[in-house]
Amino acid sequence: MSDSSPNDRRGSHLRLMTSNLMNGRGDPGAIADLIAERSVDIACFQELAPEQAEAISRVLPHGKLDPRTDHEGLGIALRCPGQVERLPIPQRDGRVVRLSPTDWPELDTTLEVLDIHVQAPHARPPPWKNLPTRRAQIDALLAYLDSVPAPHRVVAGDFNATPLWPVYRRMAKRLVDAPRAFARARGRRPAPTWGPLMLDGIRLLRIDHVFTQGVDTPHVELHRVRGTDHAALVVDLELV
Repeated sequence: MSDSSPNDRRGSHLRLMTSNLMNGRGDPGAIADLIAERSVDIACFQELAPEQAEAISRVLPHGKLDPRTDHEGLGIALRCPGQVERLPIPQRDGRVVRLSPTDWPELDTTLEVLDIHVQAPHARPPPWKNLPTRRAQIDALLAYLDSVPAPHRVVAGDFNATPLWPVYRRMAKRLVDAPRAFARARGRRPAPTWGPLMLDGIRLLRIDHVFTQGVDTPHVELHRVRGTDHAALVVDLELV
């Protein structure tokens, strides 16, 4: 998905990563190494477990990580200070942080970042039993976006929805799908982010997303994370 592999910063961009760590199965050392190698500034995690959180906090010491072992772990790790708060969402709260120019010299105005994990459609069989919860989660998220205006905003995470699903379509109607915009500008299609571990890294579905408002994304790339069935999505951010 990336059209180059530089690690240097272009201009005053911030670099954000989002990754589902498969409830502790993602290799903690590999995650920390990826953050360091790609000079990630902001990292949003889903299905975060304690050992992973410990490794991440060594390379991104700020933010707030809430690891668990029941697939509910979530957190935002930061290079510089930021107050991470809970965002009330049915079944699984999101996380939100507002990055201030006071603590982030790359910024000249506030940037809001949200970390979201939408319930999987197969969480409780039969699948249609999960539809009301998924709908309520997006209702709550969109209600927040409407009630708390922010000119510069990023919503990242595992939405458990491909572009064909209503969850995705409702988000894409309000915000820019950053990987899609990046790929289309280069005559490509955005790459899938999820695939069963048995396929040894082959990705089949695009269910991890980064949506933006008032933010350009001049560079997007995917990285395999050993042990998890989700690729890490890494996006450069430039406020407009």
